[in-house]
Amino acid sequence: MFTVIVIGFTSCKKWLDINVDPATPQTTKAEYLLAPIMFQMANNTATDNRLIFKYTQDMFGQDVTSFTIAWEKHGYQSASDLGGSMWRMVYVNLGLNLEAMIKDAEATDKWTYAGIGYAIKAWSYQLLTDAHGPIILDEAFANQLKFKYQDQPEVYAKVRLWSQKALECFNKTDAAGTIALLAGVSGDQMYKGDRVKWKKFVYGLLAQQYSHLINKAEFNTQYADSVTKYVDLSFSSAADDATITFGGTNAADSNPFSQNFGMYTATSTVAPTYGRIGQPIVSLLTGGVRGTAAVDPTVPGVDPRLTRMMNPIPTTGIYRGALPFNGTATTPHILGALSGTSVLPFPGKYIYSNSARYPVMSYAQLQLAKAEAQFRKGNLASAFTSYINGIRGHMEFVNLYGRNGSPAAATISATEINAYLASTEVAQNATALKIADIMQQKYISQWGWAGMEQWSDLRKYHYDPLVYKTYRQLEAGDFFERNNGKYAYRLRPRYASEYIWNQEELARWGGLATDYHTLETWSNLP
Repeated sequence: MFTVIVIGFTSCKKWLDINVDPATPQTTKAEYLLAPIMFQMANNTATDNRLIFKYTQDMFGQDVTSFTIAWEKHGYQSASDLGGSMWRMVYVNLGLNLEAMIKDAEATDKWTYAGIGYAIKAWSYQLLTDAHGPIILDEAFANQLKFKYQDQPEVYAKVRLWSQKALECFNKTDAAGTIALLAGVSGDQMYKGDRVKWKKFVYGLLAQQYSHLINKAEFNTQYADSVTKYVDLSFSSAADDATITFGGTNAADSNPFSQNFGMYTATSTVAPTYGRIGQPIVSLLTGGVRGTAAVDPTVPGVDPRLTRMMNPIPTTGIYRGALPFNGTATTPHILGALSGTSVLPFPGKYIYSNSARYPVMSYAQLQLAKAEAQFRKGNLASAFTSYINGIRGHMEFVNLYGRNGSPAAATISATEINAYLASTEVAQNATALKIADIMQQKYISQWGWAGMEQWSDLRKYHYDPLVYKTYRQLEAGDFFERNNGKYAYRLRPRYASEYIWNQEELARWGGLATDYHTLETWSNLP
């Protein structure tokens, strides 16, 4: 008894000193942080995509409640954190965890972890500034209660700096055992520590950044070449695509789009607000890229992706999508049209199964970004080559990552691909190629997962109906009065942190105005 008392008494000081006590550590190792960070990458982008998809018309809701109508009419939900998940991701979910991962990795020569950390940091801030415009940058983790915003030019520059740091880390020698940690079950859920592919990811991010700047005077003379340069250094095929692995055994280990996760799959009349296929993608897959889309087709047309990406309405066999604020119970839904079967537990079709890999960046979207840049520069032959590569790349994407469900869809065959490429839905030579051909194929390749790139594309073309022919243009009566007849161009900052605690800084940028979300961000302006 005496001995126990002595141990308890003499240990008291160390127990209270949480900075050194091993039971309550204040530092952690990089290898403990990476997998949770990658989960948050998927979780938070999927969460905000629920709303961004309404702006891009990828997906709608079934109900006609004020919530669904608000976003589908290019409004927003006031006094709500909806649309603030990526904000939370950057400053909280990744936040100091990502900083700690980089710090530990640099201190212990786990340079691949450090490179991945800088790559994720660059990627996350790029997403955040493209979503919101001005964001917290230099003061992000300062010990203070109020934080200043910095606009896109400064954030874009930091993204390039962190990208360079990532590339430098990937060229340094790792401490022994680092690659084994990355390749393990709790390691790198994207590339298992493959430095070559991570470098390609960084180059892809830089290509995307420059591709957002088509409205700048320097685009044709400078930035278009940067897009081409970085795309050429990036993914070689869909086998390089950045996708996050999920086991699919339970809600915590399932793709955020899936039935297990439950975020997109509400079927009751109470909350069917997400996951209903938009008519624009149905029209693009049924003849609307260069021609007139079929009306309520029951037989698939020439595009082999239609039957791999969605199912018809079970009761009628019709392929149909929803329109903004007009969803009905008979309109295809992730569960009804993407389930792959009507039998529980709805294993999920295309990229929506419990264990499907969650896409982050693809070869197809990068090739089509290069095609766009080359087209605008006037290099039509190069643009046409990249355009065809992008279409083939998305077919490959479907075959590699989108054949889920029960039964799984058949592989798109070379015969089907060649038939589509020879069809009237595809430009047959460089002379016939139009910017609408490129951007609509990019819309198809990004549909249902790449919400921010999809929205970046629509915004930089100002929702042009000559470029996005199947996008349902909103009319005067479609808008809330507070929109003043304007489309959405930014998400409002996260309500809980900014409108409650940082309102003074918001006011400095005009963030208290009811139509703040309709102001164009710097990247879209001349």
